[in-house]
Amino acid sequence: MDSYSAESIQVLDGIDHVRKRPSMYIGSTGPEGLHHLVYEVIDNSIDEALAGHCSDISVVIRPGDIMEVCDNGRGIPTEEHPDEKVSALEIVMTKLNAGGKFDHKSYKISGGLHGVGVSVVNALSEWLEAKVCRNGKMYVQKYKTGVPEEEVKVEGECEKSGTKISFLPDKKIFKEISFNFDTLSKRLRELAFLNKGVNIGIKDIRNKDNIKSHKFKFEGGIVSFVKYINQAKTALNKEPIYFEEKREDFEAEIAIEYNEGYTENLFAFVNNINTVEGGTHLIGFKSGLTRTANDFIKRNPSVKNKMTLTGDDVREGLTAVISAKIQNPQFEGQTKAKLGNSEVKGIIESLVFDRLSDYFDRNPNIGKRIIDKCMQSAKAREAARKARELTRRRNALENDSLPGKLADCSIKEPDKCELYIVEGDSAGGSAKQGRDRSFQAILPLWGKMLNVEKTRLDKVLSNDKLQPIISSLGTGIGESFDISKLRYGKIIIMADADVDGSHIRTLLLTFFFRYMKQLTEKGHIYIACAPLYKITKQNKEHYAYSDEEKEKVLERIGSRGTSIQRYKGLGEMNPGQLWETTMNPEKRTLIQITSEDAVEADEVFSTLMGDAVAPRRKFIEKYANTVKNIDA
Repeated sequence: MDSYSAESIQVLDGIDHVRKRPSMYIGSTGPEGLHHLVYEVIDNSIDEALAGHCSDISVVIRPGDIMEVCDNGRGIPTEEHPDEKVSALEIVMTKLNAGGKFDHKSYKISGGLHGVGVSVVNALSEWLEAKVCRNGKMYVQKYKTGVPEEEVKVEGECEKSGTKISFLPDKKIFKEISFNFDTLSKRLRELAFLNKGVNIGIKDIRNKDNIKSHKFKFEGGIVSFVKYINQAKTALNKEPIYFEEKREDFEAEIAIEYNEGYTENLFAFVNNINTVEGGTHLIGFKSGLTRTANDFIKRNPSVKNKMTLTGDDVREGLTAVISAKIQNPQFEGQTKAKLGNSEVKGIIESLVFDRLSDYFDRNPNIGKRIIDKCMQSAKAREAARKARELTRRRNALENDSLPGKLADCSIKEPDKCELYIVEGDSAGGSAKQGRDRSFQAILPLWGKMLNVEKTRLDKVLSNDKLQPIISSLGTGIGESFDISKLRYGKIIIMADADVDGSHIRTLLLTFFFRYMKQLTEKGHIYIACAPLYKITKQNKEHYAYSDEEKEKVLERIGSRGTSIQRYKGLGEMNPGQLWETTMNPEKRTLIQITSEDAVEADEVFSTLMGDAVAPRRKFIEKYANTVKNIDA
């Protein structure tokens, strides 16, 4: 009691509270939170574009991971605030609950609705500099950990208006400061699609020998977005179905296109914010889509063998973008991952039902083609259900849900366990003998498995090459996937360093991306790097993982009296060698597979593994001259 008194109660002002509890404002202090800082600044520029005052936005990653965001909007006001008696720029940059987005006069629709974005960025930065061109003058103010170093001052004149924010995230807040060019490019490309006609550019100049840049501008808006996603797929409706609705306090745009594939791609946005966890707008879209399809079946005499479709049935092979603009969106948390406005569900559902039904009535052939695909999906769903039941019954009869070829590890803590998926029984045998049995499990595979890009779920479930993987991981697949049931923290693909091995790795990655996407999103998938050469001299063994590394070894030890063995496969290594080179955590090299840009990843898998030949031919022609390590 003596230690808990009035003096124990701390009063933190806005900046102090942000620095004390940063995750409350940006979600985390890891990579997602780090990139969220950039999004908050960009959102302010996009809000200027939404208001009709900005046409160009530029993002630059400078050496030292200094971020710079520049736009040609109106510029943040710099005049003295009538109540606070300091520059409005300083208020915007330092006060959490200050902004021009609350009264809907300066900004009718806004992504940065909470009014805390740029001030949070300022608070979590080692330093930040704001430059504003407005009324023919350039105004500048610098800050250190959110605190102004000096008053706003004029530094010359400028002809155009706009705002440039430069900042360096604080290493005391963030575990690691390294901006990912692909992650930022993905966000900027989305914004360019959602804001037709706006020029958005990004340049990474951290490495002068490897400067990266993208420029985005799409006059077609979300129709262009859907076409971009589907460019490597065969579409059922050659031109995306598009409709929009505009009201006083609500706007919505929806673009839909079906393809001959079996996976769905849904992207939902609110005020340009990618609501990755969905929300009421996405629920309304799904409900309206299912309702439209079933209504078409009931009232269309050309549809035979009438049945009731589920949501999964009508979304097979669907690519859709839903973009809503709401005056008072209710997001769950500052990171705005999910929309909560209950009224939006009914508005979107009615919009989809009315407009899509009208489209089907005016284009009955396309409607029939889409519904036929949905009905085929329903039949496959029933086959998949029977395949699941058969698998469960078989596992129950065997009293063991794990495949017979799996050599499991002894500990049961998933975070500490590793599953090696090994190509071939020979390599699998060596891996079983060479592993650390306490935490390393081995699952040998033989032959090439199914290309899931070209088949439905029922075929996947009944495939004898994929069944052992599904059983071993324990998560289920597709809609029933549950990452909390994952039995291994690391899933390591170990295949030969040749064309066949590369093909097997690609087939496995396609399977994981299409049916267990969270494994790649959460970083559970790895590629084991096996050596290409064993170099022996005076009874000492040296391993090289590339031709360049082999030359360096020979240069170091001398080429006279050496024996060089080129491994054709993992099966040529004995258990000790396999452990020493590829499985020992202290010496091995693993490549972690992640999906920073889901749209680009989807395009690559569709191009390389899909039915459409033309995109694959174009890909081969583009990269043929850069191919390495193809076996003769």
